[in-house]
Amino acid sequence: MSSHTHGRGRASRFAPRRSAEKETLTAAGRAGFVARGVVYVLIGALAVRIAMGNGGEEADRQGALRQVAEQPFGRAMLWALVVGFGCMALWRGARAMLTGGPRRKAVARLSDGGRALFYAAVCWATAVYAAGGGQGSSGNAKSQDWTASVLKLPYGRVLVGAAGCLLIGVGVVLAVRAVLRRFLRQLDTGAMSRRMRQIVTGLGVGGGLARGIVFGAAGIFILVAAVQFDPNEAKGMDATLRSLTHTPMGPWFLVAVAVGLILFGVFSFVSARWRRM
Repeated sequence: MSSHTHGRGRASRFAPRRSAEKETLTAAGRAGFVARGVVYVLIGALAVRIAMGNGGEEADRQGALRQVAEQPFGRAMLWALVVGFGCMALWRGARAMLTGGPRRKAVARLSDGGRALFYAAVCWATAVYAAGGGQGSSGNAKSQDWTASVLKLPYGRVLVGAAGCLLIGVGVVLAVRAVLRRFLRQLDTGAMSRRMRQIVTGLGVGGGLARGIVFGAAGIFILVAAVQFDPNEAKGMDATLRSLTHTPMGPWFLVAVAVGLILFGVFSFVSARWRRM
């Protein structure tokens, strides 16, 4: 038997396993997008209530988890979110290490690696909440505590300022990608009808712009905290959203951003269906 035939035989034996691994990672990624969608829809809904003067709950991830917990079978739903975020971390980690071969750019791998770590942290925090440890400090307090801790370090002011600039940059990138509709490259638009593609495009543009505004605004507050050397200037998502009511547009600006976050949640559901994995 020639070496060529032998190599082809080995490849055929490993093909089913690789196919199964790919299907597993694809399913994990789709579950992760569903979990992300649930949280963003709830955060957006809470932000709308705040804008209308009915906002007692925090419009952040912890507020969204609290809303889930209050529903029938809420505990089971929380653990489903834990699984979903864990799946997203797994999928992002696999993309960082395994997908694309040597040609894939290092920046793309680092981006996926960073997102894998982020979703792993979200998974852990959600698991702690689901296990009954959900009465911790708010997202705003955590942001201020983190800022205060970093400011005490050598060059802490520079580090906090760099973090603020990074968040502002992320916000700009998210907004630009939304306007340029680059998210469509990641979707199997050929499988959509013309009407569905229009709907998905609207969801992606509106949702991406809203996320960009939130990230950018949060970054500005962190940058101000560094400039003024005051950790109390830093804000979590809830306080960032509430601050939008102090713009010239008043509560309507928050309503617009909140609706955009809901749109992004729905876009995440769309991604679970049509994302190229």
